[in-house]
Amino acid sequence: MNIKHVFFDLDHTLWDFETNSNKTFEYIFKRNKINIEIDDFKEIYSPINAKYWKLFREDKVTKVELRYARLKEAFDVLNFKTDDDLIHILSEEYIDYLANYNTLFEGAFDILNYLQEKYKMHIITNGFEEVQHRKLKNSNLLPFFDQIITSEKVGVKKPNPKIFQYALEASNAKSKESFMIGDNFEADIMGAKNVGMHTILCEFNGENHSEKVTSVRKLSQIKNYL
Repeated sequence: MNIKHVFFDLDHTLWDFETNSNKTFEYIFKRNKINIEIDDFKEIYSPINAKYWKLFREDKVTKVELRYARLKEAFDVLNFKTDDDLIHILSEEYIDYLANYNTLFEGAFDILNYLQEKYKMHIITNGFEEVQHRKLKNSNLLPFFDQIITSEKVGVKKPNPKIFQYALEASNAKSKESFMIGDNFEADIMGAKNVGMHTILCEFNGENHSEKVTSVRKLSQIKNYL
């Protein structure tokens, strides 16, 4: 393989979304005097958030609906009484403050330093345009990447082949010379495979995917393949 380009997903792959999200909720709950244990909230919110992101990828909910509904549903399950005004305030503050917390997965800088000597690197993310650039800048990841491709910029979301084709063209890359590295089997792995890219699935939570795919349990293991 003559690999020249490496494309990374951002959230749950390099940027530790769960840790940073929890810290953000702790801050905005305290700021708005919401008395909920963050561990109790996290347990309910995480699967709800994942559900709405899947709906968002499938264009079944809008960005505004996602931001509101994931909070409303979590509060309803927890029997926490609130009103729409507060939910809208929290949904806005969550986006405003999320990029202030920038825990990365173990080995992120090591693997990026290792890879940048050999390949051109890029980001392909379904995250919101205004937040993803701030995350990259505040976490000191931005200098590693040549192209930052967001679904909002392209107008379609992973796994739609158009976002991968756009990313390849913007990077002047050929699919057979490119790797996609991400945590979501459907969005990152199948999406990239469908346009002919090589892939590495990040299974940081000990998952074992039924499909036969190249996978790693930590970022340092990428060195086994690149």
